Amino acid sequence: MFIDKRRPPSPTGNNKLRINSFIRAKEIRVIGAEGDQLGILSVRDALIKADEAALDLVEVAPTANPPVCRIMDFGKYKYEQSKKVQGGKAHSKATHLKEMQLRPFTGEHDLDFKVRHAKEFLESKQKVKITLMFRGREMSFQEKGRDIMAHIEQQLIEVGQLESPLKKEGRNLVMIVAPKAHTTQKKIKQPKDIDFERNAVNEAKT
Repeated sequence: MFIDKRRPPSPTGNNKLRINSFIRAKEIRVIGAEGDQLGILSVRDALIKADEAALDLVEVAPTANPPVCRIMDFGKYKYEQSKKVQGGKAHSKATHLKEMQLRPFTGEHDLDFKVRHAKEFLESKQKVKITLMFRGREMSFQEKGRDIMAHIEQQLIEVGQLESPLKKEGRNLVMIVAPKAHTTQKKIKQPKDIDFERNAVNEAKT
């Protein structure tokens, strides 16, 4: 009698896939590891084929009639999914907004220090909101403030681009700089996700 030695912990929750011995149907439509159609088999026979390939039997379309299962490396699939989730979290950092505040008479050394930090934020894919604040009599130095903001924009042009052009908000001048998109950089091909029910049913029809 065939014994599944790769029995995993029991899946829980509505979004968990049934795999190997946890598949409940008596007969299933089986898709091979290379996408080839193996026909309608008993779960026992399908598990034997998966075992011969040292892979898992995964129920990808439980509502189909009969349910559709695919032979795959389930551990590798879960690892690829976790990398995608981590990559998504890393990408979301680009939406974080850092703030940089200065005054019309901020010293040159302090200004250079702030610009260096703004470059670091942009290089780490974070947006920067730059606010030049006027207090009291400083309001008469609006033009000087605009010159300072134009200088900062030029300093950041290599790593950033204006998302929100310079504008006046109350007594302040504000602009937002976003990380520059590197259009020439080649995209790293991500492992193709398995679209569970829809793709499996389409493959079973072919």
